[in-house]
Amino acid sequence: MSSIAIITARGGSKRIPRKNIKDFCGKPIINYSIEAALKSGLFDEVMVSTDDEEIADIARSAGANVPFMRSAETSTDTATTADVLLEVFDNYEKMGRKFDIACCIYPTAPFVTADKLKDAMNLLTTSGAQSIVPMSEFSYPPQRGLFINEDGYVKMLHPEYAQTRSQDLQKLYHECGQFYIFKVEDFKVFKDTTMENSVPYIIDPVESQDIDNESDWILAELKYKFLEEHRNK
Repeated sequence: MSSIAIITARGGSKRIPRKNIKDFCGKPIINYSIEAALKSGLFDEVMVSTDDEEIADIARSAGANVPFMRSAETSTDTATTADVLLEVFDNYEKMGRKFDIACCIYPTAPFVTADKLKDAMNLLTTSGAQSIVPMSEFSYPPQRGLFINEDGYVKMLHPEYAQTRSQDLQKLYHECGQFYIFKVEDFKVFKDTTMENSVPYIIDPVESQDIDNESDWILAELKYKFLEEHRNK
């Protein structure tokens, strides 16, 4: 079966300017995603979908292909990942190329490794799943969450769990936002990377970090350096 890795990297970023090519521990952060995909040896094509010429140049220098630029329609703040992926598949089909399996990798995912991609790909092929969704367990039970009401008072979101021990609550998870591996034809039906038969790939929270602001960026670098030091011991 043919496979493609798609790194989605538009140029616009309001909270962290030039986020997708900002230096992260010594190199553009997008390079980590590209290098993991290439090193895995899983993919017939490793490409970057972008509307930005500087990102395209950096991606090519890192070894990825940029066979076409992203359209204006899929480069807006409101365009979804599904919109971008569908456009990529459509453009490749116009070039006479179709893929059975795809891996969407986000450009700000320095914790993605070749080994994780290989493990997730193996899980997809052995489980019969439509997609693999990397996720981590919440560090605190969301069932015990609090909110502030219109009068400014603290209330429990689910007061029925007020006296329930944490260990007796159902474990809940959140997506890691690093990558997804899926069967292309199933994706075209669901238009989502989480489908009817999606299987989890559990990631340690230490190896995951949302990067939405400068504080997140600093924390991600600290985690990355810690993991690198731990691997080298």
